Amino acid sequence: MQHEEQLDATDQVVGEARRDVVVVGGGASGLAAARAASRRGLAVSVLERGPHAGGNLRTHRDGAWQVEVGPNTLVMKPPLHTLLDELGLLDEAQPANPDARRRYIAFHGRPVALPTHLLKAPANPLIGLRGSWSVLREPFRARPPRDEESLADFVVRRLGRHVLDHLVDPFVSGVYAGDPARLSAQAAMPRLVALEREYGSLVRGGLRRLRQSRREPPALPPEWRGQLVSFPAGLQRLAERLAEDIADRPGASVQCGCEVVAVGREADGWQVDTAAGQRIRTRELVLAVPAPTAAALLASHDAALAAPLEEIAYPPVNAVSVGFRRADIDHPLDGFGMLIPGVERRRTLGALFSSTLFPGRAPSDHVLLTAFLGGRRQPEAAAGDDDAQVAQVAADLRDLLGIRGDPVWQSVSRWPQAIPQYERGHLARIAALDAALEAHPGLSLLGNWRDGIAVGDCLENGRRLGERIAETLGGS
Repeated sequence: MQHEEQLDATDQVVGEARRDVVVVGGGASGLAAARAASRRGLAVSVLERGPHAGGNLRTHRDGAWQVEVGPNTLVMKPPLHTLLDELGLLDEAQPANPDARRRYIAFHGRPVALPTHLLKAPANPLIGLRGSWSVLREPFRARPPRDEESLADFVVRRLGRHVLDHLVDPFVSGVYAGDPARLSAQAAMPRLVALEREYGSLVRGGLRRLRQSRREPPALPPEWRGQLVSFPAGLQRLAERLAEDIADRPGASVQCGCEVVAVGREADGWQVDTAAGQRIRTRELVLAVPAPTAAALLASHDAALAAPLEEIAYPPVNAVSVGFRRADIDHPLDGFGMLIPGVERRRTLGALFSSTLFPGRAPSDHVLLTAFLGGRRQPEAAAGDDDAQVAQVAADLRDLLGIRGDPVWQSVSRWPQAIPQYERGHLARIAALDAALEAHPGLSLLGNWRDGIAVGDCLENGRRLGERIAETLGGS
């Protein structure tokens, strides 16, 4: 193919190379985009600053203890099922323990499981008569205001303060480590807003969508519907397999430990300069990096590109993993984990029951918990050395879970810029960014700071971008 001949010729030049596509950032988004483009015969290079492909998809193993440094699970949906099948990973995929369907929320100093059936909601203190009455009244509430709302305002308007404080607030802490008073309802929870817009009610819209889904043919085999999954070796296995699949394609590569220090426009594409002194010329450039990193690379090139990215907040979050003897915890740990609402006045946002979710995460007769400190409302909670972080988590969870004694194992993973916040004005920022991008053909920006923060969203958004680029460049 013509692009392969160009690659061979330019590779003779010391310190320079030419590619069809350069992807800066080897996280889930970047790897998915690169894989889709390389499958269409394009010469693709992924440049990852860290020592391993996968970004925050990393797994740490210490003897019989195994922890996820970043995300802990994947939600099995049709696009993910297809991807795992293509990568030969479907047989390795590990469904979560059925107990993971049970979710606990701290309520007045004790863990309470969410009700498993609507009829049980009035008797459940998390919802109670007050919350149930708010849900029953919801279909009769007014239509939405015309302006963008915070998620807190949206939930209070539709479902009341009790539902916000005891259900939505902890959910937001678990997903975004965010503040519902700052998050945009339209950006952070677009499906909820769509239900109100289309049906005039969350309850009415939810019931109609449920009936529609029951009439549609199942999109997944029964054993995978609604499953949370991982792999025996952890989620890093997915990142490694994506990188291997890319590297197996002719003219494609994944370079780790490769920091990009500058990008620039050329007449027929873009150039990328690395810290090692390499210059790569490319027809298409994809920046699949956190918003602050993309802003720093683009600031001198076009302020209109950098400005919206600079406005996206990234609070610090630490993942604090602690191992205990099973006999030292009274709670059965029979669930996905426990979230802690802000009204409980504790530092810890919540804890996953990691050794319940998947086998092989802790030694025999021991359990592993993964707790989270920091976030948008309490960024200072992420400060302090590892021992201080572990002590804070132990203090917050001790009475809730009936913990006796100290952890027998610990590990702290720090993310100074953890989860991008889809706060009010986020959609306007993304629209301004997309408008500015129109003046820069051949440049694409990608990441969990837009169009969904979940790993599955990143993988699917990356795949779609890679295929669009291949169509633009005429890949096979």
